[in-house]
Amino acid sequence: MTPPLTLPTLLETRAAQFGDKPLLRTATVARTYRETRDMAARTAGALRAAGVAPGDRVAALVSNRVELLDLMLGCAWLGATVAPLNTALRGASLRAVLERVRTGHLMVEAELVTVLPDDWPGTPWVLDDEPMRHLADADPLPPADVRPGDSAAILFTSGTTGGPKGVCCPHAQFYWWGRSVGSALEITADDVLYTCLPLFHTNALSAFVQALVAGAEFVLGQRFSASRFWHEVTASGATVTYLLGAMVPMLLAQPPGEHDRAHRAWRALAPASPAALCEPFRERFGVRLVDGFGSTETNLVIGTDTAHTRPGYLGRVLNGFTARVVDDDHPVPDGVPGELVLRHDNPYAFATGYWDQPEATARSWRNLWLHTGDRVVREPDGWYRFVDRIKDVIRRRGENISSFEVEHAVATHPAVAAVAAFAVASELAEDEVMIAVTPRAGHDLDLAELLAHCARDLPYFAVPRYVDVVAALPLTETGKIAKAELRRRGVTESAVDMRPPRTHPAGSRYPAPGRSAAVAPE
Repeated sequence: MTPPLTLPTLLETRAAQFGDKPLLRTATVARTYRETRDMAARTAGALRAAGVAPGDRVAALVSNRVELLDLMLGCAWLGATVAPLNTALRGASLRAVLERVRTGHLMVEAELVTVLPDDWPGTPWVLDDEPMRHLADADPLPPADVRPGDSAAILFTSGTTGGPKGVCCPHAQFYWWGRSVGSALEITADDVLYTCLPLFHTNALSAFVQALVAGAEFVLGQRFSASRFWHEVTASGATVTYLLGAMVPMLLAQPPGEHDRAHRAWRALAPASPAALCEPFRERFGVRLVDGFGSTETNLVIGTDTAHTRPGYLGRVLNGFTARVVDDDHPVPDGVPGELVLRHDNPYAFATGYWDQPEATARSWRNLWLHTGDRVVREPDGWYRFVDRIKDVIRRRGENISSFEVEHAVATHPAVAAVAAFAVASELAEDEVMIAVTPRAGHDLDLAELLAHCARDLPYFAVPRYVDVVAALPLTETGKIAKAELRRRGVTESAVDMRPPRTHPAGSRYPAPGRSAAVAPE
């Protein structure tokens, strides 16, 4: 049987199969499979009446609201392409992305209208308190004859150079996301999936498609809050949830609460989770963290399942994909770090390239392999271990240092709630290692003892030189640590230079947040 490789076909197939079964729920909306399909058809009619034609691009500056899902599905039904934008974009960054999309069609929340460039060439559709009333009388359209390789979405992801890149995600890529992650998480029609990650990111969008593929229910939260997360998971009735690695220590750093074990969730997709925290997380919250490798350009290519997790490892290559570890495009032996490059067997399981950037597309897909920009190690038994983003590698004293491994060593200290390691300028030609650390509530952080702790797990050249104790780490809208911002800050006035001879006595402490102001190390 041919799988439903386009979103309209998938919507129609599941509406016929599951009918009045709940599919979509937010704080204000609940819809069945049939109602979701019908809303896609009406949204397509409203888009067509507003002048959107098949093949057009429709941008959106909208937070986690049901209207953004409606827009995506309506565009797919019509044969147009949705381009959801990061709601944190401002000024030149927002202008650059809008110029790249090249569209006069834009949905925007009322409170974000003022951030649009004055010279944007169009009249935006503004979402007010009753944004869906204009859809109630829209004439539904029949589904367009879209193909699996047609772009359903353009998702913007920051490149290492040259500004944001718009990843062209075809219809079939979303289906394969639903299949591959659904298999790893063992999702069935009895499951309820909860995410509070932003809908302009592939993680949340693919979670919706995972529910659609499996016949499950999808619950959309507004945003991540460490203090409210388990309350919201409990209220949603979720059996599956979604995290990013940086969220794991944040949740563990929260004081014990009544909802820690009141929920039904027992597994979470949580890429890049700190290995040392996986078991403490399971013991405290009853949730097994499932790692894996995927990106906006790819799919879940390397993974495992809930019964075969290995903390600190991504998993094995999944059926339908091929992986290599290379140095300058030449394969390296098992156990040697190199760049991860990938291929797929199923047509359009990966993105088709970067929108309007043929040179960047050619660089990333050179030699018919997708170059991920990630350094990994393949072990002899076929398990893959993440080392670092290539751009995050720190070069010190002639050695390559993985910021990921430095972070792992620091995160195992009992007084550390969260950490980021990054390169800063050295007096020499290479880098120095700096860490920004958030102390765990109720703990005093002894800096000298922290570095002694690191030295037990790291080679001498990887032990951080600078330590900056901060109340919170900067995060992107997708919940990842904003390392680019940390690198721009460099060595701040509050950072402590830990190289010998130290200008502060061993045993100097930074108090836990909320106890007193930060003190100088002297």
